[in-house]
Amino acid sequence: MSVDVIPEWMANLDDEDMSFIKKFITASGSLKEIAHQYGVTYPTVRLRLDKLIQKIQIGDDAANEPYIALIKRLAINEKLDFDTAKILISEYKKARKDK
Repeated sequence: MSVDVIPEWMANLDDEDMSFIKKFITASGSLKEIAHQYGVTYPTVRLRLDKLIQKIQIGDDAANEPYIALIKRLAINEKLDFDTAKILISEYKKARKDK
C-alpha cells in the first residue's frame, strides 16, 4: 500500500480521532489507561471509543450508501439529533424501495 493512499475507513476521521487511536494502541487497548491519560472517567472514554467505531463503520458504508453515511455522520457529530436521523434514513430507504 502506498503511503499516499488513505484507507477508506480513515477518511472520516479527524486529527483528534487519530490521536485517540494512537493513544489507544500505545496503551495496549487499555481504556482505563486512556482514561487516566485524558483525565476523564472510564465511561467517557468508552463513549468516545463507541463514537469512533461508528465513524469507522460509516466509512465502510459510505461507498454503498453515501446519503445514509452522511446522515449517520451528522448524527454522530451531533449536528443532527438521533431521532431525526432515523426518520431521514427510514424515509430514504422507503423511497428507494418504492422505485
